[in-house]
Amino acid sequence: MSVAPTRTLSTDPGTEVPVIGFGTYPLRGSEGVAAIASALEVGYRFVDTAVNYRNEREVAEAVKASGIAREDVWLQTKVPGRDHTGARRCVETSLQVMDLDYLDSVVIHWPNPSRDEYLTAWEQLVEAREAGLVRHIGVSNFTAAHLDRVVEATGVTPFANQIELHPYFPQEQMRAVDAERGILTQSWSPIARGGDLFEKQAVVAAAEAHDLTPGQVVLAWHVALGAMPLPKSADAQRQRDNLAAASVQLGEDEVAAITALGRADGRLFDADPDHHEEL
Repeated sequence: MSVAPTRTLSTDPGTEVPVIGFGTYPLRGSEGVAAIASALEVGYRFVDTAVNYRNEREVAEAVKASGIAREDVWLQTKVPGRDHTGARRCVETSLQVMDLDYLDSVVIHWPNPSRDEYLTAWEQLVEAREAGLVRHIGVSNFTAAHLDRVVEATGVTPFANQIELHPYFPQEQMRAVDAERGILTQSWSPIARGGDLFEKQAVVAAAEAHDLTPGQVVLAWHVALGAMPLPKSADAQRQRDNLAAASVQLGEDEVAAITALGRADGRLFDADPDHHEEL
């Protein structure tokens, strides 16, 4: 077993976070528990879930089944839009569902700007952190304007911002925004669901040069950018392959060539945070 390497959080220099995490959507039921437990056995130490994934209980059961000490696994969940005005209560409910004393991180899933309640959600997450319910608080799918509003109102900077990020949508501007504020960028859909991405010359060439799979190359690209990919797989060998990518070092030219695959319509679906909303 090879545990994922770590990096230091800019918002908390005393804390290390794995450079790659395990995504759990839509792993549920006994098969979901088995898949998540397998990921932990393989060496993942960061598990990402959400209230809307409806698998928080499975994540907690997998940690217990793995035999790995609770303090050695970073567990992250997300507050849905419908709970923005009751974010602290949402955290308390997640703790009850997962039978935990604390969560390592909780993030706001979407800003849902038309409802204009994300600042209230952030204020309540600050309260939850101060109460010891959660150790780190963050956001997901936030723009620069959303980030600046919550920071200016509370003086608290999110430790992370989880955004859609993959070679077809490399998010140079948003990654720079996060970096300027010391915020860790987490990547959802990091391999863009595979498909023809794995056939692109920039990916194939890097795979051949480093004796890697195309998927490993794309995940290594995320790590090279300083982003934290959250790949999901129920297959143990694929889990191992994905985790191994965290230790791969691509050349600057290879990273640039993969980034150049980005395109204006690169989103997987119409998920512009200024307009897309999920409750």
